[in-house]
Amino acid sequence: MSTVKSDALVFFGASGDLAKKQIFPALYGMVENSELDVPVIGVAFSQWTLSDLKKRATESIKAARPDADKATLDRLLSLLQYVDGDYAAPATFEALKAAVGDAQHPTHYLAIPPSMFETVIKGLKTVKLNKGARVVVEKPFGRDLASAQELNRVISRAFPEEAVFRIDHYLGKEEIMNLLYFRFANAFLEPVWNRNYIESVQITAAEDFGVQGRGAFYESAGALRDVIENHLFQILALLAMEAPAYRGYAAVQQAKTSVFKAMRPLTPDDLVRGQFEGYRDEAGVDPKSDVETFAAVRVFIDSWRWADVPFYLRAGKAMPVTAVEIFVSFKRPPQALFEDAVSRHHHPNYLRVRLQPNSVIALGARVKVPGEEFVGDKRELVVDTEHPDERPPYERLLTDALDGDRALYSTEDAVEAAWTVVEPVLTQHHRAIPYAAGTWGPEEANDLLIGDDTWRVPVLKED
Repeated sequence: MSTVKSDALVFFGASGDLAKKQIFPALYGMVENSELDVPVIGVAFSQWTLSDLKKRATESIKAARPDADKATLDRLLSLLQYVDGDYAAPATFEALKAAVGDAQHPTHYLAIPPSMFETVIKGLKTVKLNKGARVVVEKPFGRDLASAQELNRVISRAFPEEAVFRIDHYLGKEEIMNLLYFRFANAFLEPVWNRNYIESVQITAAEDFGVQGRGAFYESAGALRDVIENHLFQILALLAMEAPAYRGYAAVQQAKTSVFKAMRPLTPDDLVRGQFEGYRDEAGVDPKSDVETFAAVRVFIDSWRWADVPFYLRAGKAMPVTAVEIFVSFKRPPQALFEDAVSRHHHPNYLRVRLQPNSVIALGARVKVPGEEFVGDKRELVVDTEHPDERPPYERLLTDALDGDRALYSTEDAVEAAWTVVEPVLTQHHRAIPYAAGTWGPEEANDLLIGDDTWRVPVLKED
């Protein structure tokens, strides 16, 4: 069934914020690229009509695409249907079954809070809309190992694993896909991509804004759960995985899962948590909150390739910039022929990959400056990998789901293995340390670094 193209798209949460900001523009792009020509059935409990749904879709698309083509928009609107009803009411699913009609392989997209997953999945199973169908679930995939396992059990009662698509929009970004390609399409990397030549790896995900009115949500998440355990772990897996045995979904997922299983479970001393000053004043935030808006972790991968190489991950809000960047430090030359090339402050060789706000791949090296002395400067060989016509992540991911392509989706094993790594520190950890907004978090994050390692500040395009 996994390779059969879906003949209907059902999305729950049609009146929600995610639909407004992401789903409707993605559907428009799919129609524009001739990738969507099946019924699209929105489901919500909002006392809406089909006219209301079309109005919301039109407003959403025009806000995201001011240049939207009327003919394309009209084609999308002609595909829309709507079912209004309580997700807990059997009548809602009877009405949905009637709307699905003769479709044999619908894709059900659950753009709803995880607390509603079980109710909706049971409702679909009751009217047999799970037969021959796929289900797409939004992250978070649980909030700890036990809840992730329970979510997987709930889903597996109605859908086989090959019909389950766990959507993480981060994996649909062109920059993430390019990271996988760059690693395995270039022969020069493999000989040095191991513990013998790499000293450490850093991944930074910084945002220069706070929680933006989402204090209540962040109180239930925090930076460790919201960014590191999923987004940054996915990047780490692409950097650290072995070459897949073949080009295919199963091989890539197996290689990534092996990385998670080899990661050493975190201890409290592998984690530094911070909270920007002013966070507790946000609406919905506990005045005594200990939730972290910044988290830095030190990870080790107990494998032949990566033994004893530290991976440093940090994510935070109210940082100086908004950026996502990878910094791979290579070991210094074994003999100090040129003192300036091996000093702590002049790290000779590195690979820098920026994923946001623009995409760049840069290789750092030292080059002699003119003159009689053997001294040099750091220079970079830079490739700008920015794509002006990059497809939005949701457009790509929803197209893949309809086509049955799971390459950019997470598996049950990978989700549970990742949670196993952070499980020990979800509740047993040091208190969050206050830090001033506009800084790089608490200074205690430096205590995670080994030897001469220092945190690398992302280099932005305008620098």
